[in-house]
Amino acid sequence: MTFSLNPIALVHSTRSKPEDDLWDLESSWIELNEEIAEEALAGLDTFSHVEVFYLFHQVLTEKVVLGARHPRNRKDWPRVGIFAQRGKNRPNRMGHTICQILKVEGRRIHVKGLDAIHGTPVLDLKPWVKEFGPRGEIHQPEWMDELMQSYWEDPPKP
Repeated sequence: MTFSLNPIALVHSTRSKPEDDLWDLESSWIELNEEIAEEALAGLDTFSHVEVFYLFHQVLTEKVVLGARHPRNRKDWPRVGIFAQRGKNRPNRMGHTICQILKVEGRRIHVKGLDAIHGTPVLDLKPWVKEFGPRGEIHQPEWMDELMQSYWEDPPKP
């Protein structure tokens, strides 16, 4: 089965290269495409966060991982399957982030914490609803804790 998706919006960001870490330092907004009515955003500003689904559009087909690899090519971290990590070289090159909504202004949603670069096609938006969050205890491996230390901002200095 194959299908196609059309972007509904584009990311505007101060970051234009797909680099890791320090994403909260970026300023970004999402702007709806002209064919999407501005009223599609009505009421979104009553939520604190939005889920953003987007396409890693700069990942070349030959770079897609269909098996396992070391996250960030770090041999000191375990070799794990692409679905056990959040890398951009995924089979469908789809990204997903939950961002804080700073404001909705016309066709734009200003957000904090969007780890997508300038020009990234947005596939969908959904308000973050706490009842859709994880239920029960949450756990993750230590290598992921280490990877995420500076993903959003500089880690505190000891």
